[in-house]
Amino acid sequence: MLYPREQLHSFAAQVFQQCGLTEADARLAADVLDAADIRGIDSHGISRLWAYVRLFDERLVNPRPKVSIIRETASTAAVDGDNGLGLIVGPKANNIAMQKAAEAGMGWVTVRGSSHYGIAGYYPLQALRHELIGWSMTNASTRVTPLWGAERQLGTNPIAVAFPAGEEQPIVIDMATSVVALGKLEIAQRKGELVPDGWIVDRDGQPSNRPEEMSAGGCLLPLGSDRESGGHKGYCLASLVDLLSGVLSGANWGPFVPSFLIAERNLPPVGKGTGHCFASMRIDAFMDLEEYKQRVDQWIRTMRSTKPAPGTNGPIIPGDPERQTEAERSKSGIPLHQSVVDGLREVARQKEVAFD
Repeated sequence: MLYPREQLHSFAAQVFQQCGLTEADARLAADVLDAADIRGIDSHGISRLWAYVRLFDERLVNPRPKVSIIRETASTAAVDGDNGLGLIVGPKANNIAMQKAAEAGMGWVTVRGSSHYGIAGYYPLQALRHELIGWSMTNASTRVTPLWGAERQLGTNPIAVAFPAGEEQPIVIDMATSVVALGKLEIAQRKGELVPDGWIVDRDGQPSNRPEEMSAGGCLLPLGSDRESGGHKGYCLASLVDLLSGVLSGANWGPFVPSFLIAERNLPPVGKGTGHCFASMRIDAFMDLEEYKQRVDQWIRTMRSTKPAPGTNGPIIPGDPERQTEAERSKSGIPLHQSVVDGLREVARQKEVAFD
């Protein structure tokens, strides 16, 4: 079923307001979900609305947090999210990073006391609007086993970086540090499909292709899966994100990060909430902006001119698939699985907000 993005955005904003958010914060949270849906990252868009609503219903997040800076220098800030929704804490902290970059050339911001902040790519996309290089990363509740482990210890811990360009489209890198995002398993399970080799292991550490093994205590594998395929590199990337977002910020880290899904067990905290890390870089602090744009354009054109591998159209640029999806969905609407629609209708009933 296809739905206009404007309808879904309006619905999400109204639901968030019913949960106690201010009108401005409700629209901001809906913006983050919309960015996921329009770019084809369905696992982090409107389909997640029910889970955010449950956080409010169970009073696990603060609908009107006082986001504050608890330590800062000219180019850095440590932010406390006051146990707010990550969809509003994240954008506000990212704005601080961009302001620091505008004034000092670079801004780095850590966040504690937050929660699930949506897609990592939303935040560097905001930096692009100011011709800044933007960074975003967050730790997440445990889904991933370390290399050679058979127990969840890390989250999917995504990282996103965006680079402005000149005549070409910007480069947007947005990826989980696990072999695949958890949402893809959820989509596969919803459709009754098996998943490829190297994605997951069951609760005993044995390879599996059945996505339902995750809910039975299985684990996602780090990017690369095993040592021979570079799994140690994915493990190191996940660790990097966790150390910057969780340890450095004063948030929870590793297996102690609060679960986004209330029914799951959480260990005693070692910090405050979920942690994020944002950075912005002002390009003219390093080189002339126009020269930089020309160099990025040249880089992009060089990559696109690579001799194609057999059976392919040749290399793509990071961000191409999402841009193509955005162009298609801007015309046709956002496709929603029937189970997602049913869930949204239930949210609409509970919050007395019209959906259809």
